Amino acid sequence: MNLFDFLRQLWGDQPWVEPLLDIISIFAISTFCLLIVIFLIWLERKVIARMQDRIGPNRVGGRYGLLQTVADVLKLLTKEQITPSGADYLIYNIAPILTVMAALLVWAVLPFAPGLIGVDLNIGLFYILAISSISVVTILLAGWGSNNKYALLGAFRAVAQLVSYEVPMIMALLVPIILARTMSTVGIIEAQTVPYLFMVPLAAIIFYISALAETGRTPFDLLEADSEIVAGFHIEYSGMKFGMFFLAEFISTLFMSGLFATVFMGGWNIPIINLILSALGFQTIDLAALGILGTVVGLIVFFTKMFLVYMVFIWIRGTWPRVRVDQILIFNWKFLVPIVLALILTVAVLDKLIPSGTSEIVRASLHLASNVLIAFITLEIMRRHSRRLRRIQAEQSMVVEEESGNVTHEVAEAAHAH
Repeated sequence: MNLFDFLRQLWGDQPWVEPLLDIISIFAISTFCLLIVIFLIWLERKVIARMQDRIGPNRVGGRYGLLQTVADVLKLLTKEQITPSGADYLIYNIAPILTVMAALLVWAVLPFAPGLIGVDLNIGLFYILAISSISVVTILLAGWGSNNKYALLGAFRAVAQLVSYEVPMIMALLVPIILARTMSTVGIIEAQTVPYLFMVPLAAIIFYISALAETGRTPFDLLEADSEIVAGFHIEYSGMKFGMFFLAEFISTLFMSGLFATVFMGGWNIPIINLILSALGFQTIDLAALGILGTVVGLIVFFTKMFLVYMVFIWIRGTWPRVRVDQILIFNWKFLVPIVLALILTVAVLDKLIPSGTSEIVRASLHLASNVLIAFITLEIMRRHSRRLRRIQAEQSMVVEEESGNVTHEVAEAAHAH
């Protein structure tokens, strides 16, 4: 029994009970998402500072700078709110609000622990993809409503990236949907006897790369390009309006970490331990049957996985350089999309051919072998393509050198005759 079941028994079947429970769920999830960002910003600053041989925040709030983010939030809240002359007032001011709303709405279907979820939709992943697409519209609204050509160009650049990388991300999520035969986030967790990270690692890698691009993180941070003078689509925003874009980025990044942990790592479940216990003949651990204890253990397991994935986000941001926009799009359309199409076809056909009574370990091994085969074929194609390009470049260099030598020889002969 979870907390809401207890409250339903306590309050009865009055008509106001379900709306009140929905309000409590919304308030709890929204408060968690808005407050955790304060910790995430501090954590990211400190971790990246250590990676780059710096100290990071160390003044406000003691030697560890624990209150530095609080001071930054207060500064943003007290700054003057400015609307540029000529800007579309409604669109300009509503874009940051819609961005934060879209970042918060997707958390409704993310399961934190057994029975601890906003709403368990049977089309949970479809809901996530539909809501996350709103960010494309909000960015375009921000650039258009600012009445600034640089903001509009930055918005076009950002929309091109987001729309492009939605394709491999959606296709990568189709793989666990095929394996679990459900779009429910809770159903996908319960279906993972073997974590899909080890079963279909190519799908996990492609989803993670697409998540980096969708959240505008390094090396795909051209949405903001915060180290440049012109910051992109939000160049005209200041104060808390800019802070809301910043807030939505961190909320979305943490959500993608939680979604990755849910879809590819078993979420709050502990499939690896259960698989070992089952192989040894012991009874598996069912967290949903343990009541409050299972909820607490599930929360610890889920948050551990989620923050491990988030640390990889930080690691990449602190070490990788930014990629050019043409490289971003070429990498997506010429590399990720063909691979994920081949992966979907292979997983669908192979999973259909595997007999229904096959053990999960054998099923996982077959899918893992198919992933390794696809990766090997991809690397071989890349190696041959690179060798062909190097050969062409070498031939072109030889032609240029011969032409340069001929010209030099002719000039020398002309000078000698003269």
